[in-house]
Amino acid sequence: MIHLFKKKEVIRKEYDARNQKPVIHCSICTGEQVAGFRDIHTGKFQDIMLIRDESDLKKFKEMYGLGDIPKEY
Repeated sequence: MIHLFKKKEVIRKEYDARNQKPVIHCSICTGEQVAGFRDIHTGKFQDIMLIRDESDLKKFKEMYGLGDIPKEY
């Protein structure tokens, strides 16, 4: 069996865990979800990627080595 495409490796990235917390920012109106990090001092949200389905959420968690991520509305 010949494989034309190989599975992409997930590149591990880091974030400032002392100053940022991972969150899923959810829109009440449209249901859009964006994964990113909220600065715990200023409250500013830095978006990283759009979450369209569970595979996107899984990829985000793997990229940063995260477990459960709280949702903010």
